[in-house]
Amino acid sequence: MHVRTLTGGLAATLLMSLPLLGGQASAAGPSGGSTLPAAAAARILTYDASGSAEFKSAVDRGAAIWNESVDSVELRPAASGQRANIRVLADNGWPRALPGSLGNGTVYIGRQAVNQGYNTVRISSHELGHILGLPDRKPGPCSSLMSGSSAGVPCTNPYPNAAEKAEVEGNFSATSRAPAPRPVLVGD
Repeated sequence: MHVRTLTGGLAATLLMSLPLLGGQASAAGPSGGSTLPAAAAARILTYDASGSAEFKSAVDRGAAIWNESVDSVELRPAASGQRANIRVLADNGWPRALPGSLGNGTVYIGRQAVNQGYNTVRISSHELGHILGLPDRKPGPCSSLMSGSSAGVPCTNPYPNAAEKAEVEGNFSATSRAPAPRPVLVGD
């Protein structure tokens, strides 16, 4: 009897430790009896928009759009004093992203495109897309966020299409390997 209690306790301990050891965690189903795989946690990336001047709300909206669009990564404002994965700055040039490794880099929201009439939320969402591993896709239709300026000034769509969402999900999924850092992306 003591051996059965001891092995039952050991089995319960091992089962509870499995998620800590890298195994697949599970959660009780609606009836409490079945188990379902637990959802993988999103990779959290922080961004610092303190240098984005008049574009801060557009940057926050661009980050929120990505959060609404994908599950494998989440963009959050950096806490005060926290080093951010993504720095967002405003300048007088053309918008651009300077990616480092996947999920890290600097975004410039350039006033030149804004002064020409391009939508600030689309610019922000597009440039954040570069940091999430997406390349420019020019020329392209307005339905493609990564078509950038080739969609024209009238295009205000700030949302990634299904293929762009899937690519970001793949970039940040637990089973994918991170792509090699991309060269500096200049332009929209």
